[in-house]
Amino acid sequence: HLWQRSALDCVAMSTSSVSKGCFVFKPSAKKKKTRSLEDHFTQGCEGTENSETRFKLCQDLWDKIKAETELLQDELCRKILDSLLDYTRKCSSSRQHSDWTSQMRASEIPTAALVLGVNVPDHDMTFQSLSELLQQSVGPFVASVQAKECGALKHLMKRVLERLMDTVVAVDDDDDEEEGEDKQTINHHTSVHCSLATLCDWYSSQTKKSSSGTPGKKRGSPGRDGPQQPPVVIIFKDLEAFSPKVLQDFILICSRYIDRLPLMFIFGIATSPSAIQHMLPHSVSSLLCIELFQSLTCTQHLATVIDKLILTHHFPFKLNGKVMQVLISIFLYHDFSVRNFIKGVQLALLEHFHSQPLSVLCCQKKEALQNVAQLGCEDLERIRTLPSFRRYVEKQDHQEQEILLTDDTHLKEVCQKFVKNLRRYHKNYYPALRCLHTLTSSLPRYPLGKQVRELHLICMEKNVWENEEYHTALKLLKMLAKDELVASLHKCVEILQSVKSKQMRKALVQLQELLSKFQQMDAAPEAVAAVEDTVTSPVKNLQKKTDLFQLQKALLEMNESRRAKKLSPFELLRNEVLEFIDSLVRGHLSPPESQTLYEVCYYSSSATVRRHLNAAPRTSIQAALSSPYYYLQSESLKTEGGSVSSVAPDICIAYKLHLECGRLINLYDWLEAYATVATSAEGADADSLGKVDEIKHARFIRAVSELEFLGFIKSTKQKTDHVARLTWGGC
Repeated sequence: HLWQRSALDCVAMSTSSVSKGCFVFKPSAKKKKTRSLEDHFTQGCEGTENSETRFKLCQDLWDKIKAETELLQDELCRKILDSLLDYTRKCSSSRQHSDWTSQMRASEIPTAALVLGVNVPDHDMTFQSLSELLQQSVGPFVASVQAKECGALKHLMKRVLERLMDTVVAVDDDDDEEEGEDKQTINHHTSVHCSLATLCDWYSSQTKKSSSGTPGKKRGSPGRDGPQQPPVVIIFKDLEAFSPKVLQDFILICSRYIDRLPLMFIFGIATSPSAIQHMLPHSVSSLLCIELFQSLTCTQHLATVIDKLILTHHFPFKLNGKVMQVLISIFLYHDFSVRNFIKGVQLALLEHFHSQPLSVLCCQKKEALQNVAQLGCEDLERIRTLPSFRRYVEKQDHQEQEILLTDDTHLKEVCQKFVKNLRRYHKNYYPALRCLHTLTSSLPRYPLGKQVRELHLICMEKNVWENEEYHTALKLLKMLAKDELVASLHKCVEILQSVKSKQMRKALVQLQELLSKFQQMDAAPEAVAAVEDTVTSPVKNLQKKTDLFQLQKALLEMNESRRAKKLSPFELLRNEVLEFIDSLVRGHLSPPESQTLYEVCYYSSSATVRRHLNAAPRTSIQAALSSPYYYLQSESLKTEGGSVSSVAPDICIAYKLHLECGRLINLYDWLEAYATVATSAEGADADSLGKVDEIKHARFIRAVSELEFLGFIKSTKQKTDHVARLTWGGC
C-alpha cells in the first residue's frame, strides 16, 4: 500500500514548500492456504460421507486411463517416428560419402514433409515425441518453431538461433519492445548477432569439442557408432500458417550455408502435400530434397482409442450411448482431435464420480464387493430408488419385495450378486460385439455400421435383434460364399480365444466345431445331386392345349416344389452358423439398461458434457445483453416485461433497440432512439430528451462497433446510412 502524506515546512518563511513521502507497507508473511484437488472435488459433491473414497477411485482410474492412452499414443506414432529417424540418419550419413549422387544431394536441404491431418490439437504431442527422439538418437541440435511467433524473417531467425544455441539473440530493431525488455532485464547473458554465420561458427565450435573427446577418429570421416557431424533439425509445426514470403527468404538464406551447416527441415502439414507447391515457387522448392511421410489418420486413431479404452471390460467406468454420441459428434464435426476426445472422457469420469454417490462401486470386482459391504443407510436408500433396481423389485414376489425394501443385510447380499453379474455382462458383451462386427462390417451398404463404435451405439440404444437392419444383415449373410464366411469365422475364433469367460469358451468350442464341419465338407465329395434333376417340373406334364385353371394349378405346384427343395450341405451348415450367431447376439448384446445397478458404472448426462465441451457463445452473449442484471448484479438494472433499463450499459441498450428493427436498420433512427433512452437516465427535462451531443454520439458509435465485432450487424452497400441485421430469434 502506498501512503502519501503532505506536510507544511518552514512556516515562518514567506514561501512554503510541500514535501511528499511515499512509504511501503508490506503485508504480513502469512501463507495462504491452498486448496487441494480433493477439496475442490468434495465441494458441492453429492453424498459427502464417501467423497474421499470416490475421489481416490476417480484419481486411480484416471491415472490408469492416462497411462494406457500414452502407451497407445507411442505405439501409434512409433512407425512414422521410426521412419523419420531412419530418414534423418540416412541424410546425415549421405553427406559424408564422396560419390556423385551424394555430392548432388549435398547441395539440397533434406526435407521431411510430415502429413499429420487436420487434427491440429494433437500435433503438439507428436512433435514433442519427435523432438525427444531426435535429441536422443540423432543429435542435440533440434529446434521447433510455430507460425504465430515468426511473423517476420528476423523473428524466425531469432527463434531458431535461440533454441539451438540456448542464448539471447540480438535483433537490430528499435521498435521491438520485447527485445528492449530483454536487454534491460537479462544482463548476465551475452547476446549474439542474429545471422546464420553466427550459427555456423557456433556449430563448428560445438562439433570440435565433441570430436576432441574421441582422438582416435578423424574429423569428417564417418564412425561406426554414428555421424561425426549431427544434423541441425528445424521443425516447422504448422507450415500452412507461415507467411510464404518469410518461408521463402529463410530457405534461400539457408541454402547458401548448406556446405557449412548440415541443415534438415521437417514440415508439419495439416492439409495435403500440395501446400508446399502453393507456398513455395519452383526456384525455392528446387533447393529442397523432399520426402513424404503420412501419419495415421485421426479417424483410425480414434477407432483404436475407443477400442482400447471404452470397448473393454478392464476399465469399470462406461459411457452411455448418448454421451458417447456427443463426444463422437464433437470429434467429427468440430476438431478431429483425439486429445480433446480423451479430455471429454476425463470430464465424464469426473462428473460421474462427483455427482453419483453410488460411484463408489465403480471399481474392480474385489474392491467393489468390499465397498458394498460398507454401504451406509443413505447409500442403500439410493440403491432402492434406482430405476433398474425398481424394475428388478417389481418382477419379484410380494415377500421378496418386502425383504428388499426393509432388510439392509439382504439388500447388500443381493447387490453383491448384481455387481458380479455386471462384471460378467461386460466380459461377454464386448467379445460378442466384435464377433458381430467382424461378420457384418464387410456387407454391402453396411446395415449395422462400418465402424465397431456404430454397432456399439446401436446395441446400447435397444435390443439389436429388434432392428430391421439386423434382419437385413442376416439375409445378406445367407448370401455369403463359403470362403468369405469361413474367413470371418476364423477371425471370430481369434477374438474368442483371448477371452476367459466360461460362456465365451463354450461359444468358442461351438464355433470350432462348425469350422471343422466346413473342413470335412471340403474333404468329402458332393453327396446330393442337383435339385433340378431330381424334381420333375410340372410344366412338362402339361398338355399342349390347356386352360387358365390348369396353368394356374401347375404354377402353384412349381412354387411348392421350389419351397420343398432340399438344401445343399453348405446351405444347411451356413444356416446353422447364422443360428449360432443369432443366439450369441440375443444372449449377450442386450443394452446396459437391462442390467440391475448399471447406473453405478454408466455416466448418462449428455447435456452436461455438451454444455461444457460444446458451448454456445452466441446464446450466452444474447442472454447477457438482454438481461445484464444477472451478470452485473445491480438492482438498478432490474426490469420487467423484457424492457430495457435506461442505466444499462450502452451495448445492452443498442442491442435491445436493434431487436425491434427489421433486416435493415437506419443508423440515424437508431441513434435517436438510443439518445432518448440514455437521456432519460440522466433525469433531463422533456425538451432535452432525444438530443444528441458529442458524448452520446461517441458512446453510440462504440456500442455499434462492439455489436458489429460480436457479429450481430454488418455494413451494407444497399444503403449507406443503414446496417444489416445478422441474427434472429434468441433472447
